[in-house]
Amino acid sequence: MHLKYWIKKILFLFFSLWVIATLTFFLMHAIPGDPFIGEQVIPEEVLRSLYSFYGLDQPLWKQYINYLKEILHGNLGVSITYSGRTVQNLIYDAFPVSAQVGLQALFLSIPCGLLLGAISALKKGRWQDSGAMFVTTLGISVPNFVAAAIFQYLFAVYFPLFPIARWGNFEHTVLPTLTLSLLPTAYIARLTRSNLVEILQQDYIKTALAKGIPLSRVILRHALPNALLPLISYLGPVTAQILTGSFMVERIFALPGLGQWMIHSIHARDYPTIMGLTFFYSALLLTATFTVDLLLGVFDPRVHQKEKVFG
Repeated sequence: MHLKYWIKKILFLFFSLWVIATLTFFLMHAIPGDPFIGEQVIPEEVLRSLYSFYGLDQPLWKQYINYLKEILHGNLGVSITYSGRTVQNLIYDAFPVSAQVGLQALFLSIPCGLLLGAISALKKGRWQDSGAMFVTTLGISVPNFVAAAIFQYLFAVYFPLFPIARWGNFEHTVLPTLTLSLLPTAYIARLTRSNLVEILQQDYIKTALAKGIPLSRVILRHALPNALLPLISYLGPVTAQILTGSFMVERIFALPGLGQWMIHSIHARDYPTIMGLTFFYSALLLTATFTVDLLLGVFDPRVHQKEKVFG
């Protein structure tokens, strides 16, 4: 049963990647405009040479087949805007920046979210609960670009503790990390609170407390592990999203991450870069989700039981 479960998940992963690659390819070719025609006049001979180099002079079906072949060989294409640079080069240069800020935000948001959620659940109905939920409401409601501007004003202008933007050392990552961690912290806190509140009402928790087991031990050994299982499902997509960075946050803090390349390629109608980065984002997201499904299957046997019933 477990082998069948893994095989179905792997097949679904590859099928999803094929669908995304196909949709991205045809949507890019459906967009009006030409990546080579701008303000400057390009001779007809040069245009024909460019179309031939990038394979744009071939029938659409042949371009599509070649595109899928290149993906299977690990080639995401050559940028039109940045001459001589492949999409892999752009990812190699920019992804470490997005990943560093994203990992820092993830390592900050997980413990902070768990702590806020646990305090809120244990102090349900009290001022601690109201305060924690107020903080999480702000984290969900305030857009990233607003939070980024607030952090820049407070900690770079009013209190000049950190650089306002650019990329250099660890200090340049602090404000982007805080900005990116707000939303996942709020969601993790709310999920932890709702799960813990429900679990603390279970009979086995009340029995453990009635036996005189300390509350802290009951929480750490029984309640919290069970409350974390639903949280794992959320960590998959949010990990992929936060690792690739936020386009707006990277733009505001002038970070040389993947976001800037995606924005520039869209403005320039750089089809190979748009398709390559979209495929990379999608592959990262689906891989993270696939990993979470596997972890749930290992730690929660009920997943396989549901698969047997509904699959």
